[in-house]
Amino acid sequence: MAFMFLRELIRTYRERDPAARSNLEVLLCYPGVHAVLWHKLSHGLWRRGFRLLGRFSSHIARWLTGIEIHPAARLGRRLVIDHGMGVVIGETAEIGDDCYLYHQVTLGVARTSAGKRHPTVGNGVIIGAGAKVLGPITVGDNARVGSNAVVVDDVPADTTVVGIPARPVDRKLTRRAPHFDPYGMPCDDSLDPLMRDLEGLRVELAEVEARVARIAAGNGTVPAAARDGASPSRDPVRSATSR
Repeated sequence: MAFMFLRELIRTYRERDPAARSNLEVLLCYPGVHAVLWHKLSHGLWRRGFRLLGRFSSHIARWLTGIEIHPAARLGRRLVIDHGMGVVIGETAEIGDDCYLYHQVTLGVARTSAGKRHPTVGNGVIIGAGAKVLGPITVGDNARVGSNAVVVDDVPADTTVVGIPARPVDRKLTRRAPHFDPYGMPCDDSLDPLMRDLEGLRVELAEVEARVARIAAGNGTVPAAARDGASPSRDPVRSATSR
């Protein structure tokens, strides 16, 4: 059983990482593999009531790999932790199957409390480098969390979120054909939510200026922008910033 688990894990790394050239290289040189193997030992000790030994085992794993996984956390099958340094997975965190975490990812708490206080991550989720997923929230199946995002609310399935705080971008994955997005970032021309809002504001202000210019021309008056020697079609966001 343990051999089958290890073989499946190594095969997953080989499929996901083009830099992995052999099974032996993955086994010897990938800290994510070592961290997951150590966690199986620590989690087994924890479940059997050897809490101190479980914590000590996870502490050794953290020292060896740079990846901190609480022995009570629940990890699904085929979990890939890429690079891994600085990853923190809290006590009540739960991770589904076929997930992919990059370095500096934190599955932590939003506030100190008893009971469930860490995230639940669904199947096929990718969480980019430096992302923080905080609190007893749920990240749905096949969701993507962009690098350095801070997630404090539930993420629906098949949705990509970016930013601080994280918000959805105009892009959804299909359940029938999910694909891999490096670092959880959109690979198409989707805009960051803030940039999308700013672009919408710029377009709206440009339309208002053009409408004012047409009304002024119909009344035979000169718009204030023209009197000041500026073109009504100038970028309103840039002009507002310059003022």
